[in-house]
Amino acid sequence: MENIINKASILTEALPYIKKFSGITVVIKYGGAALVNEKIKETVIKDIALMKFVGFRPVVVHGGGKDINKALERVGIEPVFKDGLRVTDEPTMEIVQQVLAGKLNKDIATELCQQGINAVGICGKDAGFMKVKKAMPKGMDIGLVGEVTEVNTDLINTLLDNDFVPVISSIGVDEKGTSYNVNADYAAVAVAGALNAEKLVFITDVAGIMKDVNDPDSVISFIDVDSVREMIADGTISGGMIPKVECCIAGVEAGVNNVHILDGRIAHCLILEIFTKNGVGTLVEKK
Repeated sequence: MENIINKASILTEALPYIKKFSGITVVIKYGGAALVNEKIKETVIKDIALMKFVGFRPVVVHGGGKDINKALERVGIEPVFKDGLRVTDEPTMEIVQQVLAGKLNKDIATELCQQGINAVGICGKDAGFMKVKKAMPKGMDIGLVGEVTEVNTDLINTLLDNDFVPVISSIGVDEKGTSYNVNADYAAVAVAGALNAEKLVFITDVAGIMKDVNDPDSVISFIDVDSVREMIADGTISGGMIPKVECCIAGVEAGVNNVHILDGRIAHCLILEIFTKNGVGTLVEKK
């Protein structure tokens, strides 16, 4: 009986959050362990379905780096990276498009549909909604890698307004119709900003922003953008964590009120973060 009562308490704890956030648009960047670990993947899919059932308007943006690497290896193409960025020549871009806009995108949409909600897989080439230009990070030419210049939300809003969950793969298109590989984190930022989303959630392989990277209990639950910048400047945030928090800052600067960074290795991380008092990650706010 006590176990049943505890379950009821959890549900009632979620009630004020359901009331507060019902009807809001939430962009979820889905990647990392949550995309490849089948057990965790199942809980994320169920979390997104639950959010939809209680009145949220979820939009999923996904990457798929590990799947791309496996597909490249199968056809004998060695993945190449410069400063951690994938070099994308034309043969690589063909594989990227097949994996992201093809199998992976449709698999995620199908898994959501199996939970009883309507989901449609799309990419930035559909209706040309994600316009890009060639990216030149630090002046490097890394091939067909795009930087988002514009997101036309007509297609996404049409899907949302008709009770569908858009599942977006991070493929963009330039003015000439050329396909580009887009960093999924920054694609999610661009989509969230264009939609005026209330929340942007990054499902990652880290616990959140920590005061001490060697202390897993030092996760900061709430932080503002200025404090994040201070932690980068003093070296508290360093290495591979910097690009993650820079995306959080970019999300806030794009107009998103709340940007979450969650540990996708934790089952039901979405529900725990959004529907409970303490959460399981870091919420980044403007102030």
